[in-house]
Amino acid sequence: MLSRRSRLRLLGAALAAAGLAVGAALAVPGPASAAALTEVTNFGANPSNLRMYLYVPDTVAARPGLLVVNHYCTGSGPAMYSGTQFAALADRYGYIVVYPSVTRSSKCFDVSSPQALRRDGGSDPVGIKSMVDHVRQRYPVDSQRIFTTGTSSGAMMTNVLLGDYPDVFRAGAAFAGVPFACFATTNGSEWNSECANGQVLKTPQQWGDLVRNAYPGYTGPRPRMQIWHGTNDETLRYPNFGEQIDQWTNVNGLSQTPAYTDSPQAGYTRTRYGGTGGTATVEAISMQGVTHNLPVDAAQAIRFF
Repeated sequence: MLSRRSRLRLLGAALAAAGLAVGAALAVPGPASAAALTEVTNFGANPSNLRMYLYVPDTVAARPGLLVVNHYCTGSGPAMYSGTQFAALADRYGYIVVYPSVTRSSKCFDVSSPQALRRDGGSDPVGIKSMVDHVRQRYPVDSQRIFTTGTSSGAMMTNVLLGDYPDVFRAGAAFAGVPFACFATTNGSEWNSECANGQVLKTPQQWGDLVRNAYPGYTGPRPRMQIWHGTNDETLRYPNFGEQIDQWTNVNGLSQTPAYTDSPQAGYTRTRYGGTGGTATVEAISMQGVTHNLPVDAAQAIRFF
């Protein structure tokens, strides 16, 4: 049996080799403007020593939205900046982008520890929340337009942030992730093979309770969620797609029966819950034959937000 370190190394190698769709499949020119990615230090509480990278377009909306973009294992904030279209879209729409960057050796976000799975419990979510607060203190950010997205480890962190801070994030888009708390461990390990293999199966109520327990007593609105997954994902297996749907429909008090189904392009099946149009509460896109190296459709994520 592979050790945790070996599994993380293999995951990182696989993502690096595939580019996690931020290589060939998603490589785009840098934003054609004077704006540039800058590192921000001393941004607030940061228990896990994350680094913060900020992109502010040349023309910022009067009340800009704020997007947190989380990277994959072995990745970084600058890699997500240069390898996805979120900054270029910020130039078009005038929102601000934060790119957190992990400094631990695995370069994976902590989505496993008890600290990470509890509001203000510590670890990476607290540092990311500090980044959001830092930007809000300096720009007139629209509090109703704070979103998060990510791929692989970053998609897992997207789930975690929506669970820990439903009063901060209004929506998320998770590309090849797992449900909130699916990767939970209690022995200090970052890796949960059972979850990665799609073997952690729960009822919608059980999944929803895990989210609700992250912020006991919270009764406000819950975030909308967009979920993307390839049917041939060999790293975070496909059953995690359905489990995420179960979780976020339950959290939002919705039926697990789609209100709308279509095929936006060949091989893609899109289901919507809590609505039939683009403002549906939960939107899920199943990508037939696609592996963990799935394309990150930034434009569709922004459209959902």
